[in-house]
Amino acid sequence: MTQASPPATAFAETPRTRAEFYRRLCALPAVVDPVTGRITMEAGLVKAILMPTELAQRVRTSLDVRGVSPLSIIGHPRSNMWTFLVRSDIRPIGDPAVVAQLWRARVVVIREGDIALPSPSSDPDLIRTWVSPATGVFRPSGAVVIQCVLACLPGQARR
Repeated sequence: MTQASPPATAFAETPRTRAEFYRRLCALPAVVDPVTGRITMEAGLVKAILMPTELAQRVRTSLDVRGVSPLSIIGHPRSNMWTFLVRSDIRPIGDPAVVAQLWRARVVVIREGDIALPSPSSDPDLIRTWVSPATGVFRPSGAVVIQCVLACLPGQARR
């Protein structure tokens, strides 16, 4: 006698279950907007660095070469940007030339406020997706990611 398979919806992921995964396994303080299903977390112990995809790909390669992994990277396909989730060890950048260089490269350090996380809710516009999913509590040093960004900008010596 064969047993009938449960309906596929019995195992459907929801924004609530995804946020629970983020909280329990990834130590991300995720919350769900009950109306939209949008999952966010407030920047605190985890910060984020947002940059254009082309630069982000070079930064990811640089981090891979350094053995920094696993990386949690959120993709924003519509805006062609990636967000790296990082530890909060990023010090304010005092050199105005470096700040200007990051600004021109469209690199943004998110130190406070909400960070949007990918949600399994219906997203016809594909606003956020995982490039490299959060699977645990490891986050790379934000300071190291910024060093890699600076090294990957045009005109910088490769390290």
